[in-house]
Amino acid sequence: MYGGHDHALRQTLIAILGGRRLDDHANPGEATVHVLHGRVTLVAANNEWHGSPGDLIIVPDSTHSLEAVEDSAVLLTVAKTL
Repeated sequence: MYGGHDHALRQTLIAILGGRRLDDHANPGEATVHVLHGRVTLVAANNEWHGSPGDLIIVPDSTHSLEAVEDSAVLLTVAKTL
């Protein structure tokens, strides 16, 4: 992986238990969620995107949340403006 605090590209591995969610939060820059394991739902306003292993979800440029339908692991990649 390439990234870190000195670079615009940041990657974070997130594990989340089924039925749990990351509450509404803002998008810090262009971002994607790559589903590695499990199933997730990304929600923004009245829109939902469902992801299964191998799916790549583009994170909208708006407040959103991420819910794990089952125990899941995702790779969040953010290209943060410097």
